[in-house]
Amino acid sequence: MFHTVLASASRRTAFTSSTRAFHYSPVANKSVVDKVKEVADNVCSPPTQRLTLLKVRQVNKTVGKSLAGAIEKGEQATDAAKSAAAGAKESAKGTADYVDKKTGQGLAEGIEKGEKVTEKTRQTIGSASKETGETVEGAKQSLIPSGNWFYTTAAIVISLLVLEQTVYRYKKRHLPGSRWTIPLIGKFADSVNPTMEGYQRQWASGALSAISVFNIFIVMASTKDFARKILNSPTYAEPCLVHSAKQILLPDNWVFLTGREHVDYRRGLNALFTRKALGLYVGIQDAIARKHLTRWLAESAKDPSAKPIMMTARDMNMETSLAVFCGSYIPERAAVEISEKYWDITLALELVNFPLAIPGTKVYRAIQARKAAMQWLELAAKRSKESIAAGNPSECMLDEWLLALNDPAYKGRKEFSDREMAMVVFSFLFASQDAMSSGLIYGFQHLADHPDILKKIREEQERVRGGDPDRPMTLEMMDQMPYLRAMVRETLRVKPPVTMVPYKTTKAFPIADDYTVPSGSMVIPSFYNSLHDPSVYPDPDSFTPERWLDSESSANKNPSNYLVFGSGPHKCIGLEYAMMNIGLVLADAAMLMEWDHALTDKSDKVQ
Repeated sequence: MFHTVLASASRRTAFTSSTRAFHYSPVANKSVVDKVKEVADNVCSPPTQRLTLLKVRQVNKTVGKSLAGAIEKGEQATDAAKSAAAGAKESAKGTADYVDKKTGQGLAEGIEKGEKVTEKTRQTIGSASKETGETVEGAKQSLIPSGNWFYTTAAIVISLLVLEQTVYRYKKRHLPGSRWTIPLIGKFADSVNPTMEGYQRQWASGALSAISVFNIFIVMASTKDFARKILNSPTYAEPCLVHSAKQILLPDNWVFLTGREHVDYRRGLNALFTRKALGLYVGIQDAIARKHLTRWLAESAKDPSAKPIMMTARDMNMETSLAVFCGSYIPERAAVEISEKYWDITLALELVNFPLAIPGTKVYRAIQARKAAMQWLELAAKRSKESIAAGNPSECMLDEWLLALNDPAYKGRKEFSDREMAMVVFSFLFASQDAMSSGLIYGFQHLADHPDILKKIREEQERVRGGDPDRPMTLEMMDQMPYLRAMVRETLRVKPPVTMVPYKTTKAFPIADDYTVPSGSMVIPSFYNSLHDPSVYPDPDSFTPERWLDSESSANKNPSNYLVFGSGPHKCIGLEYAMMNIGLVLADAAMLMEWDHALTDKSDKVQ
C-alpha cells in the first residue's frame, strides 16, 4: 500500500510614494542698531557698496554708537574735502594762463593732497564697515545650533509619515480596511505568512476593501461581479503577478501583452490546444504518469512510511510538460536541469521577496534559472523547425505550432523567432509545475479522504478500459469518463490552485459607482468566494462531484461563477490540457495503486 503525506498547497498571491522636498531657511533677525543701519546704507559710494547687516541679536550699543559717530564725521570730512578739491580745481583752471609755473605746481599739490584726504577717509569708512560686517557674521554664526541636522531630519521623517497616512486615507476613502496603515511596511507581516482565515476576514469586510503593503495601495475584490469586472477590463488593469515578475519572465513575454497585440498573439496559440493536439499529448502524458507511479510503488515497497507528495507530484508534472512541449528536442539532462532550477523561479514569484536581482537573492537565482532554461528551450524551437522543414511528423507542442503556422488556412502571424517560441513554452511551464501540481495534489487527497468517490472512479475506469489497467489512454477514452471529469472540476472548485490574481491599474479604474481605484494601484480579484457561493453550490465546502453530472444543476447553470481558470482576455489558454492531465494521472493511479492520506498538523481535511 502506497502511503503519502498530502501537504496543503497554499497559493501565495502577488501583493510596490511620493516624497516632498523640504528646504530649511534660518529666520531673519533684525535686532541691529537702527542708527548703524541708516548710516551704513548711505555711506558708500557708489550706492551698490552699501552695507547689509543681517541676523544679529546682540550688538554692543556703545560700539554701535561710537561707530555711527565715526561714520558721520568721516562723511562730513569727505564732503568738505570734496568741496575744497572741486573749488581749487575750478580756480586753477580759470587762472592757469596768468600764474607762474610754481603757483600752478603748488595748486596742483594742494588738489592732490585733498584727493588723498578723501581717499583716506573712504578707507577708514571701509575698514569700519568690514569690522562691523565681521562682527555681524560672528553673531549670526553663534545663533545656529550645532544639533540643527537632527531637528531637520526629524521634521522630514515626521512629514513623510504624515504624508504616507494622508495618501493612504485619501486613496482608501470609504472602503473597509484599517483606518491607519503601519508606517512603511503596512500589512507586511500578514503577507509573509498568509492564511485562508486571514483572507476570509478581509473578504468578509466588504465587496471591496483596502490594504497597503510597503506603500503599495491594494484593493481586494471579494465578489464574483467585481472579480469578473477586473478580469474583463484590460483598458484599466493588466496582470502584474508580483513586482519582480517581468524581471524573471521577461518583460516582452506574451503573458504581459495587452489589447489587440495580446488578442492576436493568443489567437496564434489556440492551435496548441486543439482536439487534434490534445490527442497527441494524451499519449505522452499517460506514458510518463505510469513511469512515475511505478517508481512510487517501488519506493513504497522499500520504505512504506508516509512521504510528502508535493515535490514528487511537481517533478512528474515537470517531466510530463517538458515532454509534451518539447518532445525529444532537448536531452534528458536538460529536462533534469530545467526541472531543478525552475523551483528557484517559483520561489521568487512568491508574494514577499526582496525585489532587486542582487547575487544571493531569490530574484537573482530565478533570473539565472530562466537564462539556463531559455537556452535549452530556444534549442528545442530551432530543432523543431528543422524537423518540420524536413517533413517529419509532429511529436510535441512545438511541432503542432509550426504545422498550424504553415497551414494555408491560417491567417494570423506566420513567423515566430526561436526566442519567442521559447518564451511561450517557458510561461506554460510555470503554470504546469505550480497550479497544475496543486490541483493534482488535492485530487489525491480528496480521493483518499473519500473512498466512496474513489470507488466510483475505479468502476468507471474498469468499464472504459475493459478491465485492462495497462490499456494506453486515448482522448476518446477520456470522453467516456464523465465522473472523472466531474471529480476533477469539483476538486479544483473546493481547493482552487489559484485563489486570486493580482492586477495593476494602468489608469484610474471606476470599478464601482461610488469608488475609483487610483492609477498605479494593485487590484486583486478573489476567485474563492465565487467558487463557494452557497446559492450556486449548495453545501459549498463539501466535496460532491455529482453536482456536475446534472445539466440542470445550479453549478452547471451558473458557469460565470466557475473562475478556476479566470475570465476575460487572460483566461487560462491551457485549461483543457490541465484538466486532462490531472484526470489522467488520478485515473491511472486509481487503477494501479492504493494510497492513504496521513494527516499532519498542516493537513486540511475536506468534508
